[in-house]
Amino acid sequence: MKLIPFLKDRFMLLIMHVICMGALSAFLSLTGYGSTGILLILIFWAVILACWLLVTYYGRKRYFDEIEKVLENIDQRYLLGELLPYSYRLEDRLYGEMLHFSNKAVIERIRELEDAQRDYREYIESWVHEIKAPITGIALLCERRRKGDITSAQPLFGLAPAKEILREISLENQKTENYVDMVLYYARMENVYKDFLIQKTDLQEVAEEVLAKNRLLLIQHQVRVKVECKDMVYTDGKWIAFILNQMAGNSVKYRSEERTLALHIYTRREKDGVILTFEDNGVGILPEELPRIFEKGFTGSNGRSHKQATGMGLYLCKRLCDKLGIGLWARSMPGQGTEMLMEFPVSNYIKRE
Repeated sequence: MKLIPFLKDRFMLLIMHVICMGALSAFLSLTGYGSTGILLILIFWAVILACWLLVTYYGRKRYFDEIEKVLENIDQRYLLGELLPYSYRLEDRLYGEMLHFSNKAVIERIRELEDAQRDYREYIESWVHEIKAPITGIALLCERRRKGDITSAQPLFGLAPAKEILREISLENQKTENYVDMVLYYARMENVYKDFLIQKTDLQEVAEEVLAKNRLLLIQHQVRVKVECKDMVYTDGKWIAFILNQMAGNSVKYRSEERTLALHIYTRREKDGVILTFEDNGVGILPEELPRIFEKGFTGSNGRSHKQATGMGLYLCKRLCDKLGIGLWARSMPGQGTEMLMEFPVSNYIKRE
């Protein structure tokens, strides 16, 4: 800190002293004091003022020099508020407290960003391993079909006809598309508001679109489907389709081997909204695991029996529902099936339309 800027900062104080000195001089002159006495008083005043300014300047200069040394010696300069030297001045202590709270918020934000970056990196790594499976499956199907065509016109190695091979390739390609959608929606999740298109949405159409997209998978496993979504809601149909697609994939993945998988998608209107229920008769979820199914990376006992389970599907669904203002929860009984429920709030204004 330099002297000239210090004096400029106290310019108004110096002006006030000059005015007071002039007023005192005029008063003493009117009361009969001699000019010599007045001059001595003014000189004494000026000396005291100069001494006070110099002492204050060097005290402040030493304090800020200590702060500069602290800044030079630390790598993470946002921690300055934690390392400020002690000051007897009240305003310095108040500034220190403000910096402390500000730095605390910065540190928390940095940790959140680091956690988000680490989570994203871990998810990308797991996604790469997931995407390799359908890609490898497609490559193997094509290679086996090529060898079969070269050696014989008849199917080899128990291979199905060309139509069946194409169907299997389409299934693997659908898996790839689903994985690509997952990473795309995961990347957009933090800035989901930029991609919102809230409009009147027919849930019946959205559900049928999702089932049509997964028709080969549903046919392969002979899944029975019933859709009864008669209600309209205001939401983003594209994001709802992604969520329902994840639920459909989970239902097929965790189906029971003892019975044919059946899906029932229906809606019912409540007092303050519309509830969409995605119901299956799969293996169900254990009661102690049910509260954790929306946690990132949680797979549970069912997931551990499936190598491709990553615990990201329902986590993404929950995060997206939160962004859309939609409630999401689950009900399940082991061995009987699972219900995923989505609550779309409906305002009084919309009800009157």
